[in-house]
Amino acid sequence: MRIAYKAFVMMVLMMIAGNTIVAQQKEKKYQVTIIIQNNDRSAHIGEQFYLTGSFNNWKPADVLIGRIPAFGESIEITVSAPKGLFEYKFNRGNWETLASTSKGTLEGPIKVNLVGDTTVHASIDGWRDDFPASTASPQVHLINLIFHFPKLNVHRRVWVYLPEDYEKSNAKYPVLYMHDGQDLFDEATSKGRIGPLEWQVDEAIDRATKKAIVVAVAHAEDIQQRQNEYFVQPTSRFPNPVGGDYLADIVEVLKPYIDRNYRTKSDRKHTAMAGSSVGGLLTFYAGLKYPEVFGTVGVLSPSIWLDEGNIAKAIDAHKVEKKRAQPNFYFYGGGNENRLKPDGTRVQMHDDINEILTQLRASGSKEVEVTINPEGRHGAWYWQKAFPNFYDWWMQKQ
Repeated sequence: MRIAYKAFVMMVLMMIAGNTIVAQQKEKKYQVTIIIQNNDRSAHIGEQFYLTGSFNNWKPADVLIGRIPAFGESIEITVSAPKGLFEYKFNRGNWETLASTSKGTLEGPIKVNLVGDTTVHASIDGWRDDFPASTASPQVHLINLIFHFPKLNVHRRVWVYLPEDYEKSNAKYPVLYMHDGQDLFDEATSKGRIGPLEWQVDEAIDRATKKAIVVAVAHAEDIQQRQNEYFVQPTSRFPNPVGGDYLADIVEVLKPYIDRNYRTKSDRKHTAMAGSSVGGLLTFYAGLKYPEVFGTVGVLSPSIWLDEGNIAKAIDAHKVEKKRAQPNFYFYGGGNENRLKPDGTRVQMHDDINEILTQLRASGSKEVEVTINPEGRHGAWYWQKAFPNFYDWWMQKQ
């Protein structure tokens, strides 16, 4: 018995030691040296600036680099980060003072795949706050600061994008309804985990051959309220969601207003909805609940894991019948969108999307398209790149 007990103790100790080694391997960090050259001649030379990124949870004024060197000179900083994708940006203390291109354009994070100690070179070509705050095109109009959504019992800003030739023609246009309106057209109103990046929806349609009107509804400024308004089915975090009321307000109040006041093609073939994250989840439900209204839905990076299995039940409850209108479903996901589920496990975005695709096709949906960006992560920078593909796909069906 004593020998068996000793053997058992040894086995437990070995397991603990093994787990410790694995944990240490996972926690191993590498040194990243960033050499930064200043290519900007502005008055900011000599000011303090900071490094922010995935290594510090994107806190803008957390890691001081030093003072911006003279034009053409460099400064370096070394930080520790774990193996894998290392993303970073420069700023002068907040998101309004991010480093930009020489033309004032914000770009996505600089990326490095860490497999060991690394030295990289970067440059500062401009600062965002040296350029006009608004990046919206002249075609974007704020139609109402206090548009009333009666079922929600809230007032929200609503923007409308009108094609460049709208005022010069008598043409009618398809209409795309979108959520999170602050983030679609303008950096001056955008907010994000890695800075005020916008989707550039207006620029994308400016470049497109076929044009459409875009109606964008502002989200609630409170994060919890936004999510409660974008969930349709009850979850443990949001037992009383009002997303169904929000969709009803769009269909019964906002859409009729737009159709009365603008030259729209109001039929389902020419009416679409798009959104991302929980807004993508909401958009998916719009396709199920209102297929006679929305002929196409763009579901970008939908937060399926937060819906706690409700989507599968919703698909079963809304089996596509032969005589019932079928929306066109467009899905986008990123290969690096690893998200934490409420039960503590992790999920891959594209796995969730593929599971929903299987269920949709089994239910009778035929027009289902999916695009997966292997390098895509969860955020506006990636939705900015994904939007033109969705838009072109929708336009091909006009």
